[in-house]
Amino acid sequence: MTERILVFIPCYNCEQQIGRVLQQFGGVPPASFEEILVLDNRSTDGTAEAAVAASPMMVDFRFIVGRNRENYNLGGSHKAVFAYAEARGFSHVVVLHGDDQGRISDVLPLLASGAHRNHDACLGARFMAGSRIKGYSYIRQIGNRVFNLIFSLALGRRVADLGSGLNVFGRTVFPREITTHLPDDLHFNPYLLAAMADRGMRIVFFPITWREDDQVSNVRMASQALKTLGAAREYLTSRRDLRTRDHRQVLRDEYTFDVIAHHEPLPVEAQGR
Repeated sequence: MTERILVFIPCYNCEQQIGRVLQQFGGVPPASFEEILVLDNRSTDGTAEAAVAASPMMVDFRFIVGRNRENYNLGGSHKAVFAYAEARGFSHVVVLHGDDQGRISDVLPLLASGAHRNHDACLGARFMAGSRIKGYSYIRQIGNRVFNLIFSLALGRRVADLGSGLNVFGRTVFPREITTHLPDDLHFNPYLLAAMADRGMRIVFFPITWREDDQVSNVRMASQALKTLGAAREYLTSRRDLRTRDHRQVLRDEYTFDVIAHHEPLPVEAQGR
């Protein structure tokens, strides 16, 4: 199958940051990605409108701004895009969060080397050799490293990050039977990691640059910690629950979104080249 890469940019209340995220694609070779999809998760600010306003700078790419039909949370947004990618024959989905903490440039060497073709998932890591972090408190860094160690011991393989916001997933991760029953909230990432490990998928971590500046975190630390540990516990003690128990608070038959803006890349001549 021909390689076709979709960039998925999940957003929730990222009005101040989404324009900066899209600016990152200014120096990216057009052949790197087939499509860029900004998916707004029913933001209460002007995130979608800001993405549409920034679309003129995306002339090199097929560019779509979508809005979830409900607030599906981060995990639900992944499910919507995995279904979209599978239906349209994409080979890979690159996830770049819309809050401007990660850099798309960090994934380009990985794609250029072809390493993504040898793994089911390539996960960006803030806590490994070559990573760079700016503005993230020392205490939170320690907390993340402790959880990474716990998951490494539970899964029997090195875990360098439980959810950085810059990842590459291959088509083997897209099917509904892998993801639909996983949490729709912010615990989707550690549960997906455990589910992939349970299925023997090939996972690799790569170093990224990550910063915390004007972003607003939606994480409730105590709740996040307990539920994150739940994924490791199920992997160790109840693989059947990990595979089949529905971990969602709201049961949905499908995760869908509406396209609110779309354009195709301009021909080279039209761009004045």
